[in-house]
Amino acid sequence: MITLPSDYRPADEDEFMNPRQAEYFRLKLLRWRSELLKEADGTLASLSEGGIHEADITDRASVETDRALELRTRDRARKLIAKIGQALLRIENGSYGFCEETGEPIGLKRLEARPIATLSIEAQERHERMEKVHRDD
Repeated sequence: MITLPSDYRPADEDEFMNPRQAEYFRLKLLRWRSELLKEADGTLASLSEGGIHEADITDRASVETDRALELRTRDRARKLIAKIGQALLRIENGSYGFCEETGEPIGLKRLEARPIATLSIEAQERHERMEKVHRDD
């Protein structure tokens, strides 16, 4: 187990995805997952408080809209938690940080911004262009 200094940040001049960088991203992903799970617990608590007790139809509609929005947000968080789990598995097997298409390093800046990224920026752009072409058909 590697212990990182609290101020550690991955640097481009270091070997890409060395054990310290891998540990940095592992901890980042674990913190992110923990935050999402904590938020989900709060949502479950508020949704389990019972039915809608608003007498006014406008208030009732507003509460229903808020709940629907919260459920959509939770569904996105659930999918994100699954992607975080997949990223943690990639850290374990040594493939984290490398593009699924090209095998090239994804890059520290991209991983810092989107730690669940599986494609390099170039591969992601190609993927999005292909999606757009097929969507326009």
